[in-house]
Amino acid sequence: MFTLKDTTPIGRRGVLELKRGTIQTPFFMPVGTAGAMKGLTHQDILDVGAQLLLCNTYHLLLQPGDDLVAEAGGLHSFINWDKPILTDSGGFQVFSLRGTNTIDDTGVHFKSHLNGDPYFIGPEESMRIQHNLGSDMIMVFDECPPSTAKRSEIQAAVDRTLRWAEKCKKVHNELCSKDVMPSRLDKCMLFGIVQGGLERDLREKCTEELIAIGFDGYAIGGLAVGETPDEMYGVLDAVCPLLPEDKLRYLMGVGVVDQLQKCVGMGIDMFDCVLPMRIARHGTILLSDGSSIRIQNAQYRNDHSIIDENSPSLLGRTHKKSYLNHLFKAKERLAETIASSQNIAITLKTMQDLRKEMDKKN
Repeated sequence: MFTLKDTTPIGRRGVLELKRGTIQTPFFMPVGTAGAMKGLTHQDILDVGAQLLLCNTYHLLLQPGDDLVAEAGGLHSFINWDKPILTDSGGFQVFSLRGTNTIDDTGVHFKSHLNGDPYFIGPEESMRIQHNLGSDMIMVFDECPPSTAKRSEIQAAVDRTLRWAEKCKKVHNELCSKDVMPSRLDKCMLFGIVQGGLERDLREKCTEELIAIGFDGYAIGGLAVGETPDEMYGVLDAVCPLLPEDKLRYLMGVGVVDQLQKCVGMGIDMFDCVLPMRIARHGTILLSDGSSIRIQNAQYRNDHSIIDENSPSLLGRTHKKSYLNHLFKAKERLAETIASSQNIAITLKTMQDLRKEMDKKN
């Protein structure tokens, strides 16, 4: 159950109560695509403030398979994670396979990027897979067109997303009543996803019709895929005022620190993004003062200062820039671990600081 405690000038402050844990909002979700974070253990991300984990339906379907995960007792048991898990629907991934997929009103036929095997995901399949995984929060199956698509294509995607949302809710309710995962501690939350590209009226239509269907939370999808920040903020300006005050608001795929702060101020409660970890693996290090550095640059070869003395990450507070520069050049895996710990810690602390600031205003 989500409880909105306060609305402040810098954002909404709330609490989400789930059987597997209490989550303070607003929050950021680390992305454990296949049930793991590259270079980090589960304890590593817990130590820097992770409250839950996002896992990827598409990737888990292909490997190891949702039936195997269900056989193991669900994703929590399979990966040994006792806090909440959110799974996405797989829609973004299968629609990104343009050129190798076939879309119709029933769903999407596509081929595995691993071995070329044929698969099909539609609303019913997405719900069954996510229920097999035993997620605490699941997403409807939606069509995610590029923001550069023609208006007619975006209109068609919105209409299909809405039809699929209704189907997802029906199947979800049926699966909850059948208790397909006996180990499930509680019925999971179901989120609708607002699509519509950069077309304000289509975003508004999709939002209003999803609200009429009724969901436990509402996500805003199809952003952070190449549009400008101002275009993204324009979509939020259209959608957020329409969303129910007592429901969670989830902006998918956003993880740039200043964008997180801005979007919280516009009324968003939850985020996910692979960006902090991805740039870490390529040597861009986020720092607690809001800046970032490219650790492979020559200037850090002889820089024996600590990476970030005020870091929320123990690894960032206890290793030298010169050492991390060396590790990257030597292609040592520890480089990825130190950099990833630093970046995810800074991202999570951004949300912690926002929550603390909101609490001060009460």
